[in-house]
Amino acid sequence: MLRESNLSGDASSQRLGTRFLIFPQPRFIPGYEKPEPVWISTPRGSVGVGPSDHRLYVVDPLQPKEPYSAPYLPPFIGDVFPPAEAGSDGHFDGILPGTRQFLAAHTFASVRRVLDICESYMGYQVPWFFSDTYERLEVIPLLDWDNAQSGYGYLELGEDSTRHEPFPFALNFDAIAHETGHLLLLGAIGAPRYSPPSIDFLAYHEAAADFTSLLGLLNFDTALDHILRRTRGNLLISNELDRLAELSDEKQVRMLSHSLRISDVGDEVHDRSRPFSGALFDTLVEIFQLILVERGLASLDTRALREVRLDLGQEDLDREGIQLREAYNTSHFALKSALEEARDIVGEIFVGSWLYLDPDNFSFPLASEALIEAASKRRARRFADQVYLNFVWRGLL
Repeated sequence: MLRESNLSGDASSQRLGTRFLIFPQPRFIPGYEKPEPVWISTPRGSVGVGPSDHRLYVVDPLQPKEPYSAPYLPPFIGDVFPPAEAGSDGHFDGILPGTRQFLAAHTFASVRRVLDICESYMGYQVPWFFSDTYERLEVIPLLDWDNAQSGYGYLELGEDSTRHEPFPFALNFDAIAHETGHLLLLGAIGAPRYSPPSIDFLAYHEAAADFTSLLGLLNFDTALDHILRRTRGNLLISNELDRLAELSDEKQVRMLSHSLRISDVGDEVHDRSRPFSGALFDTLVEIFQLILVERGLASLDTRALREVRLDLGQEDLDREGIQLREAYNTSHFALKSALEEARDIVGEIFVGSWLYLDPDNFSFPLASEALIEAASKRRARRFADQVYLNFVWRGLL
């Protein structure tokens, strides 16, 4: 890897941003044992110790700290572990896993990465919903706690205690991206002002946070390569997407690849969120398939079917799978390009729909209509009918 020898490099190299290392998925998942180098948008030399920049800062308490809960809110006052610092080249990718400083750098980079991805789709910087009180988000990378949360001015992470050995959420990109998704949504559309949040509003928050995490995952080359190699490019694994979830090691794919409709779930917010996030995932998969058809990489055009999951037979799927498997070895990068385009199209309509949401007048049908409205005004317009049909199939329209 080429590195700048010091901070006196030309301005163009500084504008590239700053390098960090991130595990796209927890390192105990096969294929994700090593972190991937990534760039964040903060210019080289502008990321301070902690790490910190103009949007967020990391503090790592030396003594046990209770999770934040009103009226106990940031800033943290107390002794901290030595902070992560940039190397002599101004980058942070020289900090090796296994140290407290790597936990701090990994958490900072993960939050910053999600901000960069979503704000690039939106075309503007999303203000923090707590900006009247705090200029920056405080990030706590490790607490003696079995949860993770984000709130008024903070994002803090404990450990996953469901494994035989506790695993820090600071090394789990999905968990960090999920919490960052909540903060972005609150910054973009706000919270209800005149009435308590509706069940649909709370469930949508969970769906949006889960899909934000998936968008983040799909911006890693490691993840794109693994997903395509495992499926041989065939994301239409079965006429109900549960089978794709069974074949995937990526947490967010397992969570969002399912066949639940709104009539199948209850009022618990995480359960109720699943048809909406599933419809978003359906849309991603279908747009990917249609781009393959447009580029001559596949033959099964789902636009010829009224409802893909009702009318698509196993014989059609098997035939398509055989074609993709036969072509895959010479088409990996073409398929990867198509998946990247599908990811970005769906990312644009997902965050673009936030412009049409009113937290005081919120329902899943209205949120679904907002997505269709966003699709009709962007480069996804040629897929707007498919977006509509996917949400109809889930019972959301």
